[in-house]
Amino acid sequence: MRTHQPDQDVFRSIASEDIVWKQFPAFPPSARLAVVVGDPMKPGPYVVRVKLPGGQKLMPHRHEEDRIYTVISGVFYIGHGETFDENELQAYAPGSVVVLPGGTPHFHWAKSGEYVTQVTALGPITLEYIDPRNDPRNS
Repeated sequence: MRTHQPDQDVFRSIASEDIVWKQFPAFPPSARLAVVVGDPMKPGPYVVRVKLPGGQKLMPHRHEEDRIYTVISGVFYIGHGETFDENELQAYAPGSVVVLPGGTPHFHWAKSGEYVTQVTALGPITLEYIDPRNDPRNS
């Protein structure tokens, strides 16, 4: 008998209108996160979506886990480095896939309007800001 991954033992589909968006403590209040598959707070595979409204920035941070981003809608701007630098941003259109190795300092900006990305990774989910003053959990 084959052992299935957590939350992957039953055939099902998730329609975009059934996705539940919630605030995530590590994000600015206007950003949203939706858990699609798995439990990102536990060890094991997970799929989440991140929605950032137009103009919003996620300041430099890193994740311990390797991540694969798929751009669902809007333009996803991401840059590498420990300091937010608009000149370092790369723009990715819907359908693009970005591989981000764990530990890589980076930042995001919804520069041209709202974007939605889908993140696939192995939990537990982590997010550490380079400058703790940028972390909403410290407010």
